[in-house]
Amino acid sequence: MKIYLDNCCYNRPYDDQNSLRVRLETEVKLDIQNRIREGEFELAWSYILTFENAQNPHEERRAEIRLWRSLAKVVISETPQILEKMRDLESKGIKSLDALHISCAIAGKCAYFITVDKGILNKQGHIQGITVINPIDFLELPEVAK
Repeated sequence: MKIYLDNCCYNRPYDDQNSLRVRLETEVKLDIQNRIREGEFELAWSYILTFENAQNPHEERRAEIRLWRSLAKVVISETPQILEKMRDLESKGIKSLDALHISCAIAGKCAYFITVDKGILNKQGHIQGITVINPIDFLELPEVAK
């Protein structure tokens, strides 16, 4: 099963952990990453993840997140089709960078786009071609649950 973690997921462990939801999402995200390492899930990475991660002001975080690119089974580069899909998603009210991440995940033939971004999750009904899901809900899927 091929999955795409958006930038918010990679950064979740660095968020304030005082909220129970944030702590749960962090633990589940770390479990997903362990399962990627074990080969249970195939990770997709994109040029926009590289770009966004490079904007992170914390060098240690940038370096840790950058390592995930080497574990990706597919690295997605920009194409006219990705940009066209991005514009379609933007027309449905999805922010440009979010639309680009989703477009890359679709182009990479991912089954799931995993995010903690409520703005994206609230628009999931407007997104065709991929299942947009929170990490906690992803973990509860029958094909994922252990």
